[in-house]
Amino acid sequence: MARSLGYRALRPQWLMTACLSLLLVGCGNGDEPSAGGREMPPSAVTLETLEPTTLERVEEYPGRVRGAREVQVRTLVAGVLKARTYNEGSRVERGDVLFQIDPAPFNVQVKQAQAAVANARAERDQAQRDWARANQLFERGALSASERDRARSQLDFALAGLAEAEAELDEAELNLSYTEVKAPISGVTSLEVQPQGSLLELGGLVTTIVQQDPVQVLFALPERDMALLRQAQSEENGIGREVRLLMVDDNEYARTGRIDFTASSIDAATGTVTMRAIFDNPDNILIPGQFARIRLVIQRFTDALFVPVDAVGGNQHGPTVFVVNEELKAELRQVELGPIVAGKRLVRSGLDVGDQLVINGHAGLFPGAPVRVVDDTPVLEGDQ
Repeated sequence: MARSLGYRALRPQWLMTACLSLLLVGCGNGDEPSAGGREMPPSAVTLETLEPTTLERVEEYPGRVRGAREVQVRTLVAGVLKARTYNEGSRVERGDVLFQIDPAPFNVQVKQAQAAVANARAERDQAQRDWARANQLFERGALSASERDRARSQLDFALAGLAEAEAELDEAELNLSYTEVKAPISGVTSLEVQPQGSLLELGGLVTTIVQQDPVQVLFALPERDMALLRQAQSEENGIGREVRLLMVDDNEYARTGRIDFTASSIDAATGTVTMRAIFDNPDNILIPGQFARIRLVIQRFTDALFVPVDAVGGNQHGPTVFVVNEELKAELRQVELGPIVAGKRLVRSGLDVGDQLVINGHAGLFPGAPVRVVDDTPVLEGDQ
C-alpha cells in the first residue's frame, strides 16, 4: 500500500521532466541546421543574348484577281455574221481577226463611192478649163467680171464636190474594213455572243477579251493598318510599294507585285482603304476572278530588341521578363512591349543590348534566385 502511494507521488514530476527534455531538443533543432539540411538548388534556365534586330511586320489581306483590262468587242457596222475566225477561250493578239461580217453590200458601197469620185473629178476638170478660158477672155476685155466670177464659183463648187465624194469613198472603205471584227487588245477571249448567220446591229456585242498579263488584285486595308503604313512610308522610302501573293493552295506566287493605286478616302461603310496591286502574269497562272491573299509590309523595325512571346510574364505593374546577371542570379524587369512581329514581341523599353534573357525555365523562378545555364546558351562569368 505504501509503495503504491509513493509511485503516484512521483508520477507528476516524471511527466514534467520528460516534457522539458522534449522542449529543449526542439529548440536546439531550430537554432542549428541538421546534418542532412541543404540549400535550394539553382534553377535550370535557357538564356538568349539580346541583340539588335531588324524585322518587318507583314500582314495578309484577302483580294480578288482581275484582268488588267476587260474589253467588250462590238461591231462597228451592221450586217450578217459570216464566220468566227478564233477559237473560243484562246489567246489572241491585238489586230487578229475574230469575226467576218458579210462584206458584199459594203463592196457595193465602195464601188458607188468610187464612181462618185470619178464623176466629181470630171466636173472639177471641166470647171478648171472653164475658169482658165474665162480668165483669158476677161484679160482681153471680152468677158465681164461677173461672168468670170461665176466661172470661179463653178470651179469652187466642183472642188468641194470632189472633196465630198472622196470623203464618202473613205467612209465606204472604212466600213468595208469594219466587216473584219479585230481584237482591240491582246488577251483571252470568251464565248461568242452571236452565232454564225446572225444579223448583227451596229454596236452589237460579239465577245469579250480579258488581258491576263498583267493582272490586278484589289484588296482593302483596315484604317489602323493604313495609318501604320502611311507612317512607315513617311519614315522610309520603298516600304509598302512591293507585295507578295498567296494563291488558294497557300503557295506563294513567284513574281513580286507592286501597288499602283491607293484610294484617297476611307470607305465609311467598311472602315477600309481600297488598294490595287499589279502582277506580271506571262504564264497565265493567275486567273481573273481567283481568290488570293496579299502580303504587305506595313512596318519595319530597324535595330530593335525582340523577345520570344513565351519569355514574357506579368504582374500587377504590367509585363515582365527575367534576365540573369553576372552573379548568375535572376532579375525581374518591367518592360514596355510593342506588337508581335514574325512570332516575336517587340520590347520598347526595359531591356538593353547584351542582356541575358531567360527564355526557358521560368517555373519557380523569383528575383534573386540562383540559376544554372543549360543547353547551348553561352556560359556566364562565374558559371564554372
